[in-house]
Amino acid sequence: MAKAVFHKHQRVFVHPVGTWALVEKVKPQWVRDVEEPVKVFYDCGLGRDFQAHELAVEDSGGESTGSNWRILRAANKWQTPEECAHHPFPGTYPVVVTDQQNWGGWRTPGAEYDRDPHRIEAQARLIAQAPRLLALAEAMARAVADNPECGPELVGLARQMSETVRTVRAKPGEAGSAASQAAE
Repeated sequence: MAKAVFHKHQRVFVHPVGTWALVEKVKPQWVRDVEEPVKVFYDCGLGRDFQAHELAVEDSGGESTGSNWRILRAANKWQTPEECAHHPFPGTYPVVVTDQQNWGGWRTPGAEYDRDPHRIEAQARLIAQAPRLLALAEAMARAVADNPECGPELVGLARQMSETVRTVRAKPGEAGSAASQAAE
């Protein structure tokens, strides 16, 4: 028998479509004289119902920054999929969303994406992983600082990571921020 894995209004990633959506309805499929539903389908407002294995729950843990940056695909308004068949994902371009409500974030102009789509896709993946990379740099710098027996190579790398983290965490106008360093 089937149990509901997701609930109404839960944010899920829909693998067949490649986008985030909210579960609008949970649709159990019942059979007469059976106490539990045989299957459970989920209506995410995308034109068809999905099963649990086609959906993924939003990962809310593991990042010290509390961010959940992710890549969404936006439709290309100015070119048809046939006109941009050389793109990695014809008819779409990446949008890195840095807000829980799918607002804000990083986008690239269509002409720039068309010039080198593989470079822009790599940039989108890098930007989406930036919070994890920052947390990793902080953890590695702390680990080396806590272990005095590390070699000089690791100490040098930890120093570079600490400087990078300090630059990222600095507020505009503070000593050590990227804007202050560029002005000097």
